[in-house]
Amino acid sequence: MDGLFRLRASGWRVAIVTNGTADNQLGKIQRTGLAEAVDAYALSGIEGIRKPAVGLFEIAAKRCGAALADGGWMIGDHLVADVEGGHAAGLRTIWIDRGIWPTRDHGANHVVTDVLQAMEILHTER
Repeated sequence: MDGLFRLRASGWRVAIVTNGTADNQLGKIQRTGLAEAVDAYALSGIEGIRKPAVGLFEIAAKRCGAALADGGWMIGDHLVADVEGGHAAGLRTIWIDRGIWPTRDHGANHVVTDVLQAMEILHTER
């Protein structure tokens, strides 16, 4: 949570873009306090669009007061939904490698093992 607040304090607009059922994902976002720690969220179960479709990224950008053409980053652990989806949306990507895709070519701009490392990259790549 501190990392999210620090990103926002340094000028980043932060959105959650996630696949899943509305009640499950929204419940997680609200129970964990993420709803207050981010600028927006776009949930596939609410919007009827699933990553890697660009439309879900567009909704999140718009709710942040931005457009995909402004650029940005997608951080995620799924090579198709997050990395390929992010690239299709015109975003740079950081892949959180959890060792699930050992032989797959990733194409991500950066590879990390946890979200805190990804946040540090954002502070240096502004």
